[in-house]
Amino acid sequence: MNRKYYVTGVLLIAATIVATAIVYSRLPNMVPVHWDFKGQANGYSPKWELFLMLPGIMAGIMVLFRFMPWLSPQRWEVDSFRSTYLYIMLVVLGMMTCLQIVTLWAGLGTQINAGRIVLGLVSLLFALLGNVLGKVRRNFYIGVRTPWTLANERVWNATHRLAAQTFVLSGLVGLVMTAAGLDNRAALAVLITGALIPVLYSLILYKQLERAGQL
Repeated sequence: MNRKYYVTGVLLIAATIVATAIVYSRLPNMVPVHWDFKGQANGYSPKWELFLMLPGIMAGIMVLFRFMPWLSPQRWEVDSFRSTYLYIMLVVLGMMTCLQIVTLWAGLGTQINAGRIVLGLVSLLFALLGNVLGKVRRNFYIGVRTPWTLANERVWNATHRLAAQTFVLSGLVGLVMTAAGLDNRAALAVLITGALIPVLYSLILYKQLERAGQL
C-alpha cells in the first residue's frame, strides 16, 4: 500500500528531470528561478542546476518522509494516519513538479507572470493540505505543531479541525485572487492569516482548558 506513494514520488521526480532534458538545449545559460511580487525575475541560476535543485529537494523530501516514522518516539508514530502522511508528501512533490514546469516555461522566454503562478500554486497547496489536516494526529513532523497542540491531544485535534477550514478557505480565496490578477501581496496576506489563526486558537484553547482544570 505504501509503495504506490513512493513509486508516484519517483515518477514525479523523473518527470521534472525528463521535462528539463527535453527543453534544455533551448534554455539560456542563466534561467530565472525567483520572482518578486510584480512578477519580475530577481534571481537566476545556471541552467544545469535545474537538474539538481528541485529534483534534489524532492528526493530529499522522499527520504525524510521514509525515515521520519522510524525516528518517531513511542506514542508519537504516524501509523494511525499513514495514508494521510504520504498523501501530504505527494502533494508537496506535486507542487514542486509544477514549480519546475513554471521555471522551464519562463526560461524559454514565454511572457508569463511566474510570480503570480507560483503564488497560485501555493494557494492550491494550502487548499489541498487543508483538506486532510483534520486527519493528522499528534506527531513531531507535520501539522500545526505549537507548544499547546503538542502538550494536549484535545487541543491538537480541535486546532487541526479549525486549520482544515482556514487552510482550505484561505487557499481557495488566494487562488481566486491570483487568478483575478489582484495584488499578490494581498493574496499572500490571506494565506498567512489562514495559517496563523489556528496557531492563535491553540494558545487560547489551551489556556481555557488550563483555567478549567481540564488538562
